[in-house]
Amino acid sequence: MHDLKKYINNISPLSEVTWQQFQNIFKERRLSNLDFFVREGEIATKIGILQEGLVRGFYRNEDGIEYNKTFFTAPSFIGAYASLITKKENLINQQALSDCNIYEAKYHDFEQLCSKNIELERLAKKIAQLHFVQKEKREIELVMLDAEKRYDILKSEFPNIENQVQQYHIASYLGITPTQLSRIRKKIKSLHM
Repeated sequence: MHDLKKYINNISPLSEVTWQQFQNIFKERRLSNLDFFVREGEIATKIGILQEGLVRGFYRNEDGIEYNKTFFTAPSFIGAYASLITKKENLINQQALSDCNIYEAKYHDFEQLCSKNIELERLAKKIAQLHFVQKEKREIELVMLDAEKRYDILKSEFPNIENQVQQYHIASYLGITPTQLSRIRKKIKSLHM
């Protein structure tokens, strides 16, 4: 829990009393590789903090083709925020790509605490702001940068990603085919020889 406390305090510092209240609503949970934290079609009720492991956020089109939207590495908040806020069905699956340790809480309990505690309200606001900035950055990258540059960014943001996930997941995240990814990797490798 010490690392988790440090992570939270880096986002928005909490007093010891607030930290205890926050910690008390979370329970430790293990996700095995390929388990889902939340699935499409569900109405989300929980938030999580990824303590260890890797989770992908993805959606499926009508033909069943999967598109990776994001990767979550520890530590980070996970959860179907749109569903939590709107109380409508979730559209984005969140699936473990390794064995994961998470801390999980009912979103309702978190909301209740935030409504009574300005420090937690500030934390929730900061988390939302960080997710907004991250989402906007990702959207700009997809529109403005070529696949090779997006691949460079992915490797810098997730340095060990290629050892953790299959190549087709990386290709999907980049918005390209596995064949295109293979060509990019070969090109980069030949430049470094």
